[in-house]
Amino acid sequence: MAVTGIFSAVIVGLVIGVIARLLIPGRQNIPLWLTIVIGIVAALIGTAIAGALGVAATRGIDWLELILQIVLAIVGVLIATSLYGRGRSKVT
Repeated sequence: MAVTGIFSAVIVGLVIGVIARLLIPGRQNIPLWLTIVIGIVAALIGTAIAGALGVAATRGIDWLELILQIVLAIVGVLIATSLYGRGRSKVT
């Protein structure tokens, strides 16, 4: 993967992570950096899955690939939200 490809993945992942977080109702008690990392990972995995399925072979915006990436990011944020708060005690 070229440097431009990595840079593009980071930018797309950042946007996808934020979109996923906005689509989930309620408050997510995870830091923003974790949301961005989840978005980047979801973008890379979604691109790999779309490529394996032949979805990413079109010109222009690959809407199915984008939807797949957002769904993966939503699942990732939900999992991180459920795991991140465990083991931390709230001081009141």
